Amino acid sequence: MDMASVYQAEYGRCVATLVRLLGDIGLAEEAVQDAFAVALEKWALPNGDGLPPNPGAWIVTTARNRAIDRLRRESTREARQAQALLLHQPDEPTEVGPVRDDQLRLIFTCCHPALSPLAQTALTLRLLGGLEVPEIARAYLVPEATIAQRIVRAKKKIRDAAIPYRVPDAAELPDRLPPVLTVLYLIFNEGYTSTSGTLVRTDLCLEAVRLGRALAALMPDEPEVLGLLALLLLTEARRPARVGPSGELVTLAEQDRSRWDRDLIREGHELVRRCLRRDRPGPYQLQAAINAVHTDGPATDWDQVLALYDQLLLHAPTPVVALNRAVAVAEVHGPAPALAAIADLDLPGYHLLPATRADLLTRLGRIAEALAAYDEAIALATNQTERTFLHHRRAGLEPGPAT
Repeated sequence: MDMASVYQAEYGRCVATLVRLLGDIGLAEEAVQDAFAVALEKWALPNGDGLPPNPGAWIVTTARNRAIDRLRRESTREARQAQALLLHQPDEPTEVGPVRDDQLRLIFTCCHPALSPLAQTALTLRLLGGLEVPEIARAYLVPEATIAQRIVRAKKKIRDAAIPYRVPDAAELPDRLPPVLTVLYLIFNEGYTSTSGTLVRTDLCLEAVRLGRALAALMPDEPEVLGLLALLLLTEARRPARVGPSGELVTLAEQDRSRWDRDLIREGHELVRRCLRRDRPGPYQLQAAINAVHTDGPATDWDQVLALYDQLLLHAPTPVVALNRAVAVAEVHGPAPALAAIADLDLPGYHLLPATRADLLTRLGRIAEALAAYDEAIALATNQTERTFLHHRRAGLEPGPAT
């Protein structure tokens, strides 16, 4: 495991643990960053010590010591009290309250109602997922400056308003639930299609699934929690077939279904059936049902998928849902009505809109327009694997050399 992999795998866990130990989000994040800087010298340099057996524990211990050093340099009474608490506090205090997972507790803390929805999710993605500001901005399709300002303001508000780092009471959990679900969904999406680097960040996918399971154990009677977990499991089941032997993107239609994880599919289908029995459909349950159709049998029943997207569009009338619905429209009714369905969609910076348009135009034989749409999609795509895929599709439309 290299240093980058350790950072991706351990950053969120370490920050969550340090927030519990320190009770201060800003200090915890700075201490963990300091610890990783020390680790870079001790582990990665030619004369370094190499990776310890438990890198996460090493980071937490080093970060805790760094935080104590920083507090010692402070002269305020609050800093001296925090230093004394750290010096006499065990690394693993007794857990109390309904949430017994550090990272899940931090998600609920960041999703305090005093913060705006964008600030809640942006801060959590930064702390838990270790995502950088540009990655979060691309996930939200908003300028980087907007995200950076929201994160800074959220930390300041938590400090100035003395918002406590505490587990919400069981009665408070449902009110905190919507942004928590959004955060887990976005963490998984960033893992499944990374905004940069390799196509897939397995660590984020697995962490989102783990947190989804913990949330379902905490709130087993919430249908949307079960729906989200089912959605994550059914999507995760397809991940092994999503990347080809050379690291290339493999579309759903071209995937080798024998490589899908059947255990995850069975578990996801059972959760979908539990949701159906409750008959309280919500966006995550409907998305899970769509993925259940994709993973049921040797081929997708696109009529069922389209019917479910029609329902989803009523619950979540967003441009992204409309775009995904258009893919199903193309399979059921052909590319022309699908192209008409996305003609007025406004998704600035979202490369999948021109990529979908390019595919539909290709199927209609409108090659010149398809080439232009592919150029637009390639310019917007930030992941190199996706860019390579789009380049390959575009190259297939170019006329060959004259003979």
